[in-house]
Amino acid sequence: MTMRTPPLRQLPGDSPVHRLWAGTKLLIVLILGVMTWVLPSYPSLGFVALCVLVFALVAGIPLGAIPRPPWWFWALIVAGAGITAISSGGSGVLVFMRGTALGLIVLAMSIMVIWTTPMAEIAPAIARLMTPLKLLRLPVDEWAVCIALSLRGLPLLMEEMRMLRASYRLRPSSAANSGHPSAEMGIIDIIVAAMSSAMRRAAEMGEAITARGGTGRLTAYQSRPGKADAVALGLVLAACAAAITLTVVL
Repeated sequence: MTMRTPPLRQLPGDSPVHRLWAGTKLLIVLILGVMTWVLPSYPSLGFVALCVLVFALVAGIPLGAIPRPPWWFWALIVAGAGITAISSGGSGVLVFMRGTALGLIVLAMSIMVIWTTPMAEIAPAIARLMTPLKLLRLPVDEWAVCIALSLRGLPLLMEEMRMLRASYRLRPSSAANSGHPSAEMGIIDIIVAAMSSAMRRAAEMGEAITARGGTGRLTAYQSRPGKADAVALGLVLAACAAAITLTVVL
């Protein structure tokens, strides 16, 4: 059993979450991430997980998009908890499980943004959010372009590796070719082939961007927050304040 890879692209939908400005979603992820970093307790982690679940329900994310980890994923977590218990005792296990939960929640928040946001809106939103850094003469637009291109290229790279693996499995296996070195294809071969394909795609993408006027067009998309974004940010901030207050009091 292999883990089903979640689609790293926008899922179709017209929910309130889809209509939010991309910068608002990034700010919400930042706020929730800072909350779990400053106060990494189980109540705060549970609150953030609840927020992610609510956003998924409002956005109408289908159950088929949610990945199902294989048995060895859970076995690694159990093994890590066991090793931690032997070396650090029960308190170490709690810290290990809390760190694992934090990593999974942060990954879920990032994927949620990808599922509900067009890739073309990511770079302009990042550039607008980092506008104050331009006063320090920092290359904000270049950073936004690099992040946007990385987000666009990651699904292509994963799809390329999946196709390479599938093509290898479709090759006929015979006794005559089973012992030949070319009949074997390990993970290193797949990575090298994927890197070669990625460099080719990067060169083609660079030529296409140059032909369309350069990277400046990637951050020129005029997107602004609206009233719904202010309401969403206000609700998240109020909920975070309430969760922090309950955690400190209790």
